[in-house]
Amino acid sequence: MNKELVVDVRTDRTRVAVLENQELVEFYIERTSDEKLVGNIYRGKVYNVLPGMQAAFVDIGYEKNAYLYVDDAQTYGKYSIPSEQNGASEYKIEDIVKVGQEITVQVIKEAFGTKGPRVTTNITMPGKNLVFLPKSKYIGVSKKITSTKERERLRDIAGNLELNGSGVIIRTEAIGEEKEEIERELEYLKKQWGKIYNKERKGNVPRCLHIEIDLLNRVVRELFTKDVNSVIINDQNAYDRVIELSEMFSPSLKFKVEHFTKSYDIYEFYQIHTQINKALSRHIWLKSGGVIFFDKTEALTAIDVNTGKYTGKKDLEETIFKTNVEAVKEIAKQIRLRNIGGIIIIDFIDMNDEEHQQQIINILKEELKKDHTKTSVLGMTGLGLVEMTRKKESYTLESLMTVRCPHCNGSGKIFASV
Repeated sequence: MNKELVVDVRTDRTRVAVLENQELVEFYIERTSDEKLVGNIYRGKVYNVLPGMQAAFVDIGYEKNAYLYVDDAQTYGKYSIPSEQNGASEYKIEDIVKVGQEITVQVIKEAFGTKGPRVTTNITMPGKNLVFLPKSKYIGVSKKITSTKERERLRDIAGNLELNGSGVIIRTEAIGEEKEEIERELEYLKKQWGKIYNKERKGNVPRCLHIEIDLLNRVVRELFTKDVNSVIINDQNAYDRVIELSEMFSPSLKFKVEHFTKSYDIYEFYQIHTQINKALSRHIWLKSGGVIFFDKTEALTAIDVNTGKYTGKKDLEETIFKTNVEAVKEIAKQIRLRNIGGIIIIDFIDMNDEEHQQQIINILKEELKKDHTKTSVLGMTGLGLVEMTRKKESYTLESLMTVRCPHCNGSGKIFASV
């Protein structure tokens, strides 16, 4: 598979497109006017504790108070297990934090609509090969590393790191890396945390202790992995900066960075604008003639598959199955590209063959392994609907690229003349 990162840098924004075999699968945009919160670390003050919701609201200096759920508040004192490992909490929020208490929190979800940002006390310092957990003793290896031998090797390395009561999670990118490289990165992250820790005890509350790195940094840290064939950048200064960052995070990959010097618009050259417009459409036509519809509600996203223009060549069951196979691959890609989060319900064309149903579930799970964001396929209901969830961390592609119509208020409908 040919994987490329196409970076368009302008004075007012930076855009990053992830292409797999020339197809757009992920898209990121950062405007100079945007206020991004995810990853930022704040010294805040508990504003309110709600036992009925098992949550607290924390003033971090943002226009809306941040939301701290009980499972995200368990790194203080005796509560030292990362929330993802906990499951249902056996502790109560009122036993963990008190009104007026000063605490250090990190934003894990942007503010949406009327909701403020979601925060955690389980601070994480992500690097390329590992995530440093300064307030937790947890040591783990990414579940995406499937080789038992490699998992054991990396777990041994993690167990022998100088953590001094802290924790670490080894990331997928660490596959094949030497112990010295992992140790070097850990020392860098520990120094970063040391600067934050020194700020933690002094100053007014609320205040910001750490601002998450910008999009170009995240490209090198999160997206520029060993399976990337090239990173193409249309700005000389940004190109020089990515080379410099690559020497820090992944020096063996810096030869893959290219400076785009053609006189064309870089996104027009790679036909990215066309693919973005397609991803903003309510429906997607499949090559076979089938069609997929995407409908967002407040509670969930509904995805419906129809045969459309596809009539098949043999029997009805074969027509249905082939359409669903093509659709499931496109759906997995569109969920990732559109950055759809929360509950997702997929209504495939009804299949009578149970083996076909299981194949569709298996294909969906396999395709979703390409997604960086945590997903969970719960299975097929008695009505033939596939239930799944995807972690909601940041804005959807639609919310980044469009604004609500002032005439129809986003409904797509206006009153007919009567």
